[in-house]
Amino acid sequence: MNRFHVHLNVADLGASVRFYSQLFAAEPTVVKSDYAKWMLDDPRVNFAISTTGSGTGIDHLGIQAESADELATIGARLDRAGGAITHEPGAVCCYAKSDKVWIEDPQGTRWETFHTLGEATTYYADGIDKADCGTAESACGSAAPAPVAKAESACCGSAASSCC
Repeated sequence: MNRFHVHLNVADLGASVRFYSQLFAAEPTVVKSDYAKWMLDDPRVNFAISTTGSGTGIDHLGIQAESADELATIGARLDRAGGAITHEPGAVCCYAKSDKVWIEDPQGTRWETFHTLGEATTYYADGIDKADCGTAESACGSAAPAPVAKAESACCGSAASSCC
């Protein structure tokens, strides 16, 4: 079963962890100095917050697939929905390594679909500058095809974006 994903940019990680821990009646499953994540079953959501974005509020929404096949199925649906999709195989972001597909909806909301492959020791790929987003080698450490509508927000490692 897939899991809904919400990622918020927050100004004060500690205050936000306290607030969302009370709201969800659960402690985060991952806590770092700039990031926290809850993997909830009721409601079934991967809820993440970070201080890495350019402002506060919703960074992106998404669907976490439980397998590579489910990710491919969701990717095919996104392709049929229209718009430019960006594939990020082996992306390192949000302390995880994942295969990802990104798209923007008609309102410009970024959607990330992903299948997590394992943990990572850094928020972004080791040694990659966020300013490299949109170049032949993306900040997520994988070849980046043409970005989604806004170059600065299509890539995992951009200054205007956080991902997970």
